[in-house]
Amino acid sequence: MPRPEDLEPTLKKPAASSSATTSEATLSADDTNGKNGAGSSGSSEEELSDAESGEEEDDDEEEEEEEEEAEPEPEEDPVVVAERYKEEGNVQFKQQRYGNAIDLYTKAHQLNDKEPTYLTNRASSYMALKRYKVALEDCQAAAHLQRANPQSKTLLRLARCQLALGQPSQTRTTIATILDLEPNNMQAIQLRQKAASLEDHLEKYKRAAQNGEWVMARVALENAEKIVDGSIPVEWRCWKIEIEIRRRRWDSATSAATDALRLEPSSPEVLTIRALVLFLTNQIPSSIQHLQNALRLDPEYSRARLLLRRAREIEKLKEEGNVAFKGARNAEAVNKYTATLEAIGQKPEEGEGGQIYALVLNNRASALLKLERYDEAMDDVNLSLNLHPDYFKTLRTRARIHLDKEEYQEAIEDFKLALESSMVEGSAAEQKALEREIQKAEVALKRSKGKDYYKILKLKKDCTELEIKKAYRRESLIHHPDKGGDEEKFKLVVEAHAVLSDPQRRARYDSGADEDGQMGEGGGMGGGMGGMSQADLAAMFGAFGGGGGMGGMGGGSPFGGGRGGGFHGGGFGF
Repeated sequence: MPRPEDLEPTLKKPAASSSATTSEATLSADDTNGKNGAGSSGSSEEELSDAESGEEEDDDEEEEEEEEEAEPEPEEDPVVVAERYKEEGNVQFKQQRYGNAIDLYTKAHQLNDKEPTYLTNRASSYMALKRYKVALEDCQAAAHLQRANPQSKTLLRLARCQLALGQPSQTRTTIATILDLEPNNMQAIQLRQKAASLEDHLEKYKRAAQNGEWVMARVALENAEKIVDGSIPVEWRCWKIEIEIRRRRWDSATSAATDALRLEPSSPEVLTIRALVLFLTNQIPSSIQHLQNALRLDPEYSRARLLLRRAREIEKLKEEGNVAFKGARNAEAVNKYTATLEAIGQKPEEGEGGQIYALVLNNRASALLKLERYDEAMDDVNLSLNLHPDYFKTLRTRARIHLDKEEYQEAIEDFKLALESSMVEGSAAEQKALEREIQKAEVALKRSKGKDYYKILKLKKDCTELEIKKAYRRESLIHHPDKGGDEEKFKLVVEAHAVLSDPQRRARYDSGADEDGQMGEGGGMGGGMGGMSQADLAAMFGAFGGGGGMGGMGGGSPFGGGRGGGFHGGGFGF
């Protein structure tokens, strides 16, 4: 630890003293009393009182005159007082009360700003507190005062501050001056070696950064930081954040940016790079606020201004895409999301677009899925997961694509991955919804190994009753045996309609319960026709021949009456 300079002996000046003499006047009334006699006593007392009053006034006047004549105390010499403050500061320094020592050295400097010792001693106190920036300023001021006769002790202290602040080239320059004065100064030689080591680490960082070797760059920068004992330069802090951005390590980038801003709250550079991290992690409102703060500090800082303009444009485009998607205008949403992605870009120095690029890709994939453009949607989600591997919403989108493509096992696996990831950043409602989607996919997988009634009628899972009715009529006309259709397929059409047209049976079927598609009670079709009237059925099958009317439907089997030439006896032939 640097020690304060030895002091000159303190000069002490004797204190001035003054004495005041007060003369007392006495007044005797004996003669007067003798002349007046006893009968005049009251009158003599009144005169005595008047006489005494006059004497007191005279005494006060004499004291005031003596005070006016007393000489004022001369002021102490500021140089002497400054030296006394320095001695007191040295005592505080030795007791490791560095804050008190700084105050006393400051008072000494204020009284005598031509004395460099006060500055170097105060610098020692600052250095003990690792406040190297202000210590550097004091050392520079002291060296300026000593420029006619440079002192190696002052310069050595200056070099230590420069090294502690990560200034290797300035350190070497100062050390060169010291070694000109004292070629064998071992402290200066040791500092020179440290400065050379620091320069070597910084050079390794620059080479690694140029080659895109970000792990090596980070190691080199950390080694440089170990040599620095004081505040790390703002530029280095920004380098560290930039490394984490390029590596797409968003938690580390956020932590480094937060630390940098805490230590450098008034740095436009730090505010701007912190804003970049917020932007790339899809926190646009906070990013905009940081950029506005940076521009208040430096209205001409172009990097902040350009990023602010870009962030506002991207926020607008993304919101327009969201509005279109929520309004089921999926083609428009795709276009808006595409424009958003183009505005974000995929610059390497911005982590290939960061998490915000990944999130917008997922949004576009969701819109493409609605348009049944599955291959394009899958391309988007795979790129999104490459940028943001554990984002549960993208995993969920990929699972939905698999489900629509009837890749049920893959859908189940992705839904489960999405549920696991949602435990970190998803809400309870989102987790419940994912559990339902897993169940739905498992039912679909089970159904794919048996009868898929939706597939038989060429319907989607969310079809309406009217769509079921239309699909049944269409598929019945296609597969009716009397028109050359396949009897087994026709049976499946009837079975599918029987289940899906009944809300209760459809609900059981959708939940995974076994539904065999048998007819309702009372033989024949019963309620299995889903409320279709006799006229509807007659119109649908009138072209098949065999007359009108439904007949008895021939018992309990769907085709119990046999084919035998179509509609025997005016009845339905099954």
